[in-house]
Amino acid sequence: MDTRQPSILGPIAEGAHARVIGLPKDSCPYLADSPERRAWLDGYDGTPSEDGPDVPMADA
Repeated sequence: MDTRQPSILGPIAEGAHARVIGLPKDSCPYLADSPERRAWLDGYDGTPSEDGPDVPMADA
């Protein structure tokens, strides 16, 4: 059983951590236009850049 997480989760967690500790958004260490940079920025912002449309929440 493969329990490894996709490698893209590393940059997401790094971006989220950078924001928590107060680093500026331009401190992203990944190359422009790389999937890792997009993931890092998604983590920093707390939302995927390719977020789908808003869907109304179902009544609970």
